Amino acid sequence: MLPRLSQTLDFQSQALQLRAERQRVIASNIANADTPGYQAREMDFAQALREATGGAAPAPTVVRTAAGHLPASAALQAELRLRYAAPSQTSLDGNSVDMDRERASFADNAVKYEAALRFINGSVRTMLDAIKGQSQ
Repeated sequence: MLPRLSQTLDFQSQALQLRAERQRVIASNIANADTPGYQAREMDFAQALREATGGAAPAPTVVRTAAGHLPASAALQAELRLRYAAPSQTSLDGNSVDMDRERASFADNAVKYEAALRFINGSVRTMLDAIKGQSQ
């Protein structure tokens, strides 16, 4: 029972971290909606979750080729998972942010982030109740 509970919490933890990263990407797109030439980015959440939980081949990583090079940051590794969003319509300034799509994605991701957080909180609360019940 304990390994299964641990696996579930690990999965939800990974999902929560990826949801936070996706929210950052969407917020960046919204913030750059008026920046000429900005290309909107998006994350394939399902693929990123498969990679994070060991269900698929990992995304490419940056490798240090010399001792003097700095190691790749977590943000840079996350950046490798991003792809450019397909523009829904062309714009004269080359900006590909579709505010309707970004707002909808932001709201959808926020709801799913909250759901994952509630699931983790519920699981921890259940575990604590089980521990308290055994000691009484």
